[in-house]
Amino acid sequence: MHEHEFFSHVTAAVLWGLPLPAVDMSCLDVSVVAPHRAPRGRGVRGHQLASKLVSTMIHEDGFTVASPASTWAQLGRIVRHPYDLTAIADAVILTPRVVGPFGRVIRPSLDTIESLAAELTRGRRVGIDSLEEALRRTRPGAVSRPETWVRLTVVDAGLPEPTVDHDVYDEDGVFVGCVDLAYSELKIAIEYEGDHHRVEQGQWNRDIIKHDRLVELGWRVIRVTKSSVFNDPGDLVRRVRTALRARS
Repeated sequence: MHEHEFFSHVTAAVLWGLPLPAVDMSCLDVSVVAPHRAPRGRGVRGHQLASKLVSTMIHEDGFTVASPASTWAQLGRIVRHPYDLTAIADAVILTPRVVGPFGRVIRPSLDTIESLAAELTRGRRVGIDSLEEALRRTRPGAVSRPETWVRLTVVDAGLPEPTVDHDVYDEDGVFVGCVDLAYSELKIAIEYEGDHHRVEQGQWNRDIIKHDRLVELGWRVIRVTKSSVFNDPGDLVRRVRTALRARS
């Protein structure tokens, strides 16, 4: 690569660890700022961008890459489902809370919601309507693409919007656990069970203890899998609606 070239679009999203749906990853996305000419070559998908429509930075791996916010804006022409654009925005602004040997560690987000908003004022973009909708619906705290899909599926079914990444404490103020989505006043938790919950022994043990404690404290826990989110959202909505009616 030349000094004026940088990774962008899907390739940048992969480098930033953003949650992509099924997209074309057969080529590397390499961009330049005009008046440089878009690169060509086997395995390369070249782009020429206006300077006002992109910001770049040095990735921790040493590559020059479109910033996380610019990468999200570039995906407006590639990612078709609005839920996925929201999930990517959620991932950009997420402040991860990681459990380590010395307790919970908070890591900085990739970028800010202000940076996402600024990308939409730089100039005309393909997919601007979808990006604006995604920006309106993004929320801090969603740690995975399926969690965002659960939240938006529930809301678009006409149900109240649950709180994202809700911490639960017992009557003595002792931390019980963090639930993915919650109607805290009604003590309803929605937990997405990804494969790592099933195959990682430590995570599985923590989940069992947390869910038992939630039930002891009067919470109703709705456990959701990939199949129910993407293949049977109607059943997901039915279960949440039933819980809300029972607790209201």
